[in-house]
Amino acid sequence: MKVIQIAAALLIGKDGRTLLVRKRGTTAFMQPGGKIEPGELPAVALARELEEELGLLIDPVQAAYLGSFAAPAANEPGFEVRCELFEVRIDGDVVPAAEIEEVVWISADSHPQLPLAPLTRDSILPIYQGLPAQA
Repeated sequence: MKVIQIAAALLIGKDGRTLLVRKRGTTAFMQPGGKIEPGELPAVALARELEEELGLLIDPVQAAYLGSFAAPAANEPGFEVRCELFEVRIDGDVVPAAEIEEVVWISADSHPQLPLAPLTRDSILPIYQGLPAQA
């Protein structure tokens, strides 16, 4: 199986909701992030992708590592995504850019109708739902 190495953010806003993105020409919502370039550290790749996709500037050291996860790729049949997942908390706004067509903030139980990428649905949202709520 062909593998795509990505870094993704469990991005949590000041109200405790998490951000999902949908890339142009696709239907599945997923965490913001993207492919890790050869020789690039995952947290650095994540910071670069968040700036490109959402106009967010983060310091890679602010990203708290949550683990490595794998699932079938949502938009590339025959591929598996291997994701280095980081928790990133922000208090500012995001601006969809690059290939991002739509963003949505969800709470732990507010997304039953959204089409979700397998990695988001099976691995990442269960982690988010298990996090302590923020005031």
